[in-house]
Amino acid sequence: MKMQADLEVLLSDKSKIRANESMARHTSMRVGGPAEFWVEPANERDLARLLHYCHVREIPVTVIGRGTNLLVLDGGIQGVVVSLTNDEFAKIEVDGEQVLARAGARLKSIVTAAARHELGGFEFMEGIPGSLGGALRMNAGAMGKQIFDVVYWVRYIGYSGDIYDAEARELPVSYRCCPVFDDHIALSAILRGTKTERRTIDSRLRAFAQRRWSSQPAKPSAGCIFKNPEAIPAGKLIEELGLKGMSVGGARVSEMHGNFIVNEGKATARDVVQLIAAIRERAREERGIELEPEVMILGSEKQ
Repeated sequence: MKMQADLEVLLSDKSKIRANESMARHTSMRVGGPAEFWVEPANERDLARLLHYCHVREIPVTVIGRGTNLLVLDGGIQGVVVSLTNDEFAKIEVDGEQVLARAGARLKSIVTAAARHELGGFEFMEGIPGSLGGALRMNAGAMGKQIFDVVYWVRYIGYSGDIYDAEARELPVSYRCCPVFDDHIALSAILRGTKTERRTIDSRLRAFAQRRWSSQPAKPSAGCIFKNPEAIPAGKLIEELGLKGMSVGGARVSEMHGNFIVNEGKATARDVVQLIAAIRERAREERGIELEPEVMILGSEKQ
């Protein structure tokens, strides 16, 4: 394929390029069709070159993190899917009360690194699966806090390959959204914590972990499916509607938490989409509430 040959010349040897890569391998829901091209750039330079190449040729580019809040449709994704999972994008450095982390760093790894330096304030992130880049894109949160509560500075790149730096306070953010990352890609961020005794940090982590494991299912899922409406938490609403355990094909509303849809083993993305639609319809008809998906849905339906 010409495009694969072009990319192999353009990018360094440490970048990974694969054609027709199953997205079910790269999402926590374990469903989804293939990516036309899957690329793991070795570093920022390779990423910038890749983006510029695709921009000039009008090739669609989709960037994913760890695939933990993502539903890829069964027809897959056209163009290039970029994953910042190379070691270069996972680096974490702690300096005083600041953590400099690259976009591919797992949130759990950031919390662990900070704790080793007795730096607290990040414990809420330990239970959020996925990477920093994905968390910035959706302003991820848990335990009453959100990622931009602790972010001071962000470095990001446009789809044309241009790189920008900004203080976090300059970026518009809202509940589960940072619109800058609709058309830019996070590269790294500085997060600020507070010096805290290690035993206090460990105590908080144990408490958060206990709350999480007692309320969230272990089966494959994409995390919370819906954003919480103002009137009532989505999980509570779904439970009140009697929809726990409702299923379509291999997709089922979790009995443990109403805002989770789990893959019972052989679910397709179509199963999940149909179940989401059924839940939204019931919420609309019976309670007059419009549930808005929190999970990102990408790709096309299978023909």
